[in-house]
Amino acid sequence: MVDGLRKYFPMIRTEKEILTEIRERDALNVVFQKWTQKQQRDFLNMATGMRGVKVLYDSYFKEIFNPELRPERLEAFLSLLLKQRIKIKAILPGDSSRIADESSLLIMDILVELENGSLANVEAQKIGYKFPGQRCACYSSDLLLRQYKRIREQRREAFSYRDIKKVYTIVLLETSTEEFHVLPRDYVHHVRPKADTGLDIDFLQEYILIPLDIFRQNLYNKGIENQLDAWLTFLSVDDVEWIEKLIQQYPEFIPLYKDVYTLCMNTENIMGIFSEELKILDRNTTLLMIDEMQEKINAQENIIRQKDEALLRDKDALRQKDEALSQKDEEILRLRRLLDMKNEKD
Repeated sequence: MVDGLRKYFPMIRTEKEILTEIRERDALNVVFQKWTQKQQRDFLNMATGMRGVKVLYDSYFKEIFNPELRPERLEAFLSLLLKQRIKIKAILPGDSSRIADESSLLIMDILVELENGSLANVEAQKIGYKFPGQRCACYSSDLLLRQYKRIREQRREAFSYRDIKKVYTIVLLETSTEEFHVLPRDYVHHVRPKADTGLDIDFLQEYILIPLDIFRQNLYNKGIENQLDAWLTFLSVDDVEWIEKLIQQYPEFIPLYKDVYTLCMNTENIMGIFSEELKILDRNTTLLMIDEMQEKINAQENIIRQKDEALLRDKDALRQKDEALSQKDEEILRLRRLLDMKNEKD
């Protein structure tokens, strides 16, 4: 595949053109030479259309799905996920007081208010291990608390809890954990609190978890079956063959890819994005290694604690045996004395 995606998007430049510009600009060349050969090749494959762009990278995603400029794109995606017509009212800034404000392995996040007042937070996570159910609950609680504070301040005495609308936490997982792989044919998990009696009460918080690695496994086996599959392919697949299948089957994605490769025409900008993603990857790898090391330490400490507890139990059992033996010795001694006294009388 000599031309890659260039035959569909002629604005994509050749490797020679990109390398010429990099070498002619000292600042770009310095950055390029700092990369490993693999990183250089990955960049060139992406910039020349030999591989697709990682659409979930923060800069790309927020440009392509900018709700202020192109709300219909995110609306279409959310409508498919939530199975209802979605209209975006506003994009909301991040909240510095959020419960889960921390260094994380996030690729991107975007928060919007829907026309009916509901909030939807879309998060992408490289490593599912770092986004367990507990963290989902914290993020959802952030949304709920944020909405509560705003409505409470606006309504004051007229405030009612019925004024609070649903909050949706949508998490795209690049690499999912073992729990998801128990269900290898399912890649969209819609989670809602539900009473075991069937009692119908609206608890406001809903979650949609999408393991993209499991989606890709299904994609390669069955192909693109519907519009949601098409969106997930666009978001998570960089294989040129599958991108070709996507735009042939769903040509409405051609303008989105055009936007992607229009961004790639600015070499300085795309190198900056790529460099930033490498930094995030390095930081995330370090954080993951720290977490894994801490888990090993915790596991070792737990083993040592269990051994200490077992040793204490053994010592206690030995002490009890010693006490029992001592009591038996005393009983034997008492019986011998009684026998001696009896023999003396006889």
